[in-house]
Amino acid sequence: MNDPDPITLTGVVVLAVHVIGAVHALDALMHVRSSRARVAWILSLATFPYLALPLYWLLGRNRLEGYVEAWRDSGQDHSDSRAALLEFLEAHRTDGCEPRASLIQTATSLCEQPMTKGNAAELFIDGKDTFDAIFKAISEAEHELFVSYYVLKSDRVGRRFQNALIERAQAGVKVRLLFDAIGSHELSSGAIERLRKGGVQVASFGSRRRWKRFQINFRNHRKLVIIDGKVGFTGGINVGDEYLGRSEEFGHWRDTHLRVMGPAVAGLKLAFYDDWNWATDEFPEVGLLPEEHPAAVPCLVFPTGPADRLASWQLFVMEAASNARERLWITSPYFVPDDGVLASLQAAALRGVDVRILLPSKKDHLLVWLACYTFIEQTVSYGVRLFRYTEGFLHQKSLLIDDDFGYVGSANLDNRSLFLNFELGVIGCRRSEIQQLTSMLEEDFKNSREVAADELSNRSWAFRAACNAASLFAPI
Repeated sequence: MNDPDPITLTGVVVLAVHVIGAVHALDALMHVRSSRARVAWILSLATFPYLALPLYWLLGRNRLEGYVEAWRDSGQDHSDSRAALLEFLEAHRTDGCEPRASLIQTATSLCEQPMTKGNAAELFIDGKDTFDAIFKAISEAEHELFVSYYVLKSDRVGRRFQNALIERAQAGVKVRLLFDAIGSHELSSGAIERLRKGGVQVASFGSRRRWKRFQINFRNHRKLVIIDGKVGFTGGINVGDEYLGRSEEFGHWRDTHLRVMGPAVAGLKLAFYDDWNWATDEFPEVGLLPEEHPAAVPCLVFPTGPADRLASWQLFVMEAASNARERLWITSPYFVPDDGVLASLQAAALRGVDVRILLPSKKDHLLVWLACYTFIEQTVSYGVRLFRYTEGFLHQKSLLIDDDFGYVGSANLDNRSLFLNFELGVIGCRRSEIQQLTSMLEEDFKNSREVAADELSNRSWAFRAACNAASLFAPI
């Protein structure tokens, strides 16, 4: 037989790749949530499938398959434990945020757990005070200690943190540690083995047989420590020396964290349990549950992620913008909003709300930092005020509405937090506690400069081209 004509063979391969690209373009049409991302994937898969196909296999989906089914299918013990946690939360439900009833209703419907009464919420500014409080609480753990971090390093503070977990495990405390495989890529196998030998149960969120189609694009961005079911910490601070301002590149690291006590800690525990079950097929026993705290702050634990029925963080930010009457202040190191969030911010500013977005001046992710510049015209010209923090690197994630509603957590205003990451935050709505958040942000704005409408247009052609090129990747 004659050998196949190489030209004919090449044509068959080219045709096959384009057919596969077209099939995946249909898949993107049906399954990608964000309209901008949907258009970007369809065009790239249809026109240049050679590069787009492997990227789509790795990055294409923004809904995690199997996460919810993992706890639904994990057996009666899990179902009973999960039901018990939800029953406890329901027993402490409150409707005590009447001025924000519609926003609370949206949030509780999205996260499927109630706002609870009888909590205490304490704000921590920057790393030192946060780590001092966390290390003290860990040292006092007597029964159970649950820890989840996106970034966990083995630098000075990382080793101290690991040693603290091992010390408690060897003292008889049940210690579970969950880390994100991508965010904690600097956590060595030796450190993991040392933790396990020290009695700590360790699991990686990103290494599991249920991952389908190379779903590495989904990351657990949550930061969470729960001590004896009574005290919980969450917010923006990971475990690394830079969070203590020890980085020569970033200097002062501006961040915010939160300590919670009271029934809301059961909501933190429920979020951790669901993540732990996904990573290990184990749903822990209910364990210790908190009593109501005399501070009596209404709090809602608000976990969001790509396993949600809807794009929870996107819808919450849009509803928050429509709910604001006097001000809407948001801090985020990454500002690459989708069309829905952008339109809601524009609409709030046009009706006279003081809409401010506080961003860093320094960059830690070049593409995201460049892409942010392309949103200046779409925000400042509508009355949305952008600020750049100038006293170091800004990493905090918070949201303030008027003078009676606030959020502190891990979620940013970019495509990852809106659609791809598992995020976690706490919502509060009592004026005395919200005043702490207001005072903190007022000080942050004093240490910032306002972005002018012509800040991008006055830059060089090359810089503007780089920003617009970076923005092409925003939906993906």
